[in-house]
Amino acid sequence: MRRRTGRRSGSPDTRGAILTAARTAFAGRGYDRASIRGIAAEAGVDPALVHHYFGTKDQLFLATLDLPINPAELIPAAVAGGIDGAGRRLVALALSVWDSPAGAAGAALLRSAMSSEWSARLLREFLVTQVLRRVFAQLGITDDPQSELRAALVASQLAGLVMTRYLLRFEPLASADPSVIAAAVGPTIQRYLTDDLDVPAPAAD
Repeated sequence: MRRRTGRRSGSPDTRGAILTAARTAFAGRGYDRASIRGIAAEAGVDPALVHHYFGTKDQLFLATLDLPINPAELIPAAVAGGIDGAGRRLVALALSVWDSPAGAAGAALLRSAMSSEWSARLLREFLVTQVLRRVFAQLGITDDPQSELRAALVASQLAGLVMTRYLLRFEPLASADPSVIAAAVGPTIQRYLTDDLDVPAPAAD
C-alpha cells in the first residue's frame, strides 16, 4: 500500500500533534512571535484545522497549558472600577481562581515550572500576555515608562502569595479568609500599579 504524504487531515492524533507543535512554538519563540501558520506547518496540518480544533491563537495557547480558565473573561470585572482599588480587586480575583476547581490545574503548572525551564517559559508567557498585559491595557497604564517593572512586581507579589497560601500552606495565611488577604495585600499591588517606584536611572557608560 502506498504511504500517504503531505499534510494530515483531521484524525484522532491531529489534535495532539497541533498541541505538541504549539508548545514548542510558544515556549521557544514566545507568544507574540509564534503564529498559527507556523504551528500548523510544524504539525503538518492545514492552518484551518488548527482553527477548527482550537479557535483563536489565545485559545490554542490556553489549551497548551491545560488551564480551565480564560483570563480574557475574568479580568474585565476586576478592573471595571478603574485604577482606584484595582490592587485589592486583582488579589480577590486571584484568590477566587485558586480557591476554585481551576486551582488544582494552576498548582500543577506552577510545580512543573519550578523544575522545568520549558514549563517556566510557558508560564511566563501566560502571565505576561494573557494576564498582566490585559490588566495594564484595561487600566490604561501601558504608556508608563515603568510599566514592565510594575508588571514584574505585581507578578512577584501574586506568585509569592500563591506559593505560600496554596503550595507551602503557611498558616495563618493558608486558612485566612480571602477578604482579609485582599485587604492586606491589595495596597501593595496598588502601590506597584500607581505609585512612583523611585528607581534610579541606569548609570551612563
